[in-house]
Amino acid sequence: MGATRWTSSPIHLQTKEMDMAVYEIENVLRDYAWGSTTAIAGLLGRPESGRPEAELWIGAHPDSPSVARRSDGTEIPLHALIAEDPEHFLGGASVAKFGPRLPFLAKILAAAQPLSLQVHPSIGQAKAGFERENAAGLAPDAPNRNYRDDNHKPEMIFALTPFEALCGFRAPDETRKILLHLAGCFDLVESEVPRLVQDLLDDLADADRSAGLRKAFERLITGGPAVSEATALVAAALISAARLAPYQAELSTVVSLNEKYPGDPGVLISLLLNRISLAPGQAVYLPAGNVHAYLHGLGVEVMASSDNVLRGGLTPKFIDVPELLRTIEFQPVGVPMLSPEVSGLGQELYQPPFREFQLQRIQLEPDGGPVPLAQSGAAVVIVVSGSVYLDSPKGDLQLSRGGSAFLPASEAPVNVHPVAGAADPAVAFAVTTSMKG
Repeated sequence: MGATRWTSSPIHLQTKEMDMAVYEIENVLRDYAWGSTTAIAGLLGRPESGRPEAELWIGAHPDSPSVARRSDGTEIPLHALIAEDPEHFLGGASVAKFGPRLPFLAKILAAAQPLSLQVHPSIGQAKAGFERENAAGLAPDAPNRNYRDDNHKPEMIFALTPFEALCGFRAPDETRKILLHLAGCFDLVESEVPRLVQDLLDDLADADRSAGLRKAFERLITGGPAVSEATALVAAALISAARLAPYQAELSTVVSLNEKYPGDPGVLISLLLNRISLAPGQAVYLPAGNVHAYLHGLGVEVMASSDNVLRGGLTPKFIDVPELLRTIEFQPVGVPMLSPEVSGLGQELYQPPFREFQLQRIQLEPDGGPVPLAQSGAAVVIVVSGSVYLDSPKGDLQLSRGGSAFLPASEAPVNVHPVAGAADPAVAFAVTTSMKG
């Protein structure tokens, strides 16, 4: 994996005082193998690199911080800039609540292939795990490290294109219906149903739904060769039987995952999870303990500033099964959709139940008026269509498609204007700490 700094679009900048008011930033592009070769470049109007382009990181996480440009043209990593005066850049309330670091990290995420099946820890688990692994002498980049930092990682995803994902445990009764249908597919191919399928049906019949989910998940994640063999039989039966309806999405996901990760326990674990399809403009949030995997699509992802991931399959990377089982919340959940608060000013505000972040989508019509940025503490902005003009008390900044900026807390209020003479609407996304609570 490599990381590439991606320069934002040319800007026009005027400062009303000597100190920089708002900062143009350049962001880091991560080229994980599952990334699309075209989606991020197409969204932001950039040349394709010829490599997978998986995530554009927009923020101050020390692993891949954005780089801010000062008024004299010099550059500085965003986390280093913030460290010069956290109260100025983040605001006193943010520093008191989250410490002297930017609480959130925004990404443009482009999945051409499934990401790993994963879960994120709670804040208590992250702090304890990070301290424990440090005490054990694990290097920060050790492949068998679970905790890269001491923070939790609640997150949300806003779909820019049709977006496919697995998200949280489905109710066991509903999963049993799918498994019974799956068993019927073996009748069609005149083959014996694998014992594992019946075992999962028995697990999920437990009157204690949490206990049933745990038993089924543990059976799959620890089953070894027996699970691999059963997975191959299941995939072959589904391909041969061609009777997936009414569970087309769930069962076709088994087939496609097995093509990419043959015999992996995550293939059948996918049947325990909600299979969701987001339309462009829809969003879902993911709290600690929620088992999930993004399968395909382009979106704006926002999270607390952390890189802590416990993996559970669909990956060649390290899987710590005991720690994974301690982290997962074995409870059935509905799909945690997130509806926006909509104003008449071209604003959509997405506020998940996390204090670290909220997401704002701003659409500006060519002849429209300014939109006041919803800002609590520091903010980042990225433009995905057209051009916008940021007007702050101390400085003005024009950003074109692909351009992005860091707005210190001290710069509120900021108004977002359409650019004079624009022919088409402009769309920008802004992230700041939550204004709830």
